[in-house]
Amino acid sequence: MKIYLTAIIKAKEEYRAEVLEVLQNMVKETVQEEANELYTLHQSIEDKNHFIFYEVWKSAEGLEKHNQQPYIKAFGNLVDEKLLEKPQIYKSQII
Repeated sequence: MKIYLTAIIKAKEEYRAEVLEVLQNMVKETVQEEANELYTLHQSIEDKNHFIFYEVWKSAEGLEKHNQQPYIKAFGNLVDEKLLEKPQIYKSQII
């Protein structure tokens, strides 16, 4: 079963460039993963510190493997200090 995921990330203004660099690296690496079908990064028009990922995964197992990758763990290291809050993650499926 495919997994559709939306993630909302809110960077602290003073760390926006650094967070964006990490997010862009995640895109570069993730699109090479076998289980990934779509992984796009968007930036809010209203607030340049807000980023949104739209993702499609072939399976829950593929998503779990993705979450163990070093570039995803590097992002996790930013959460407490450089984001306004923990990312909001929404997983869904087509019904």
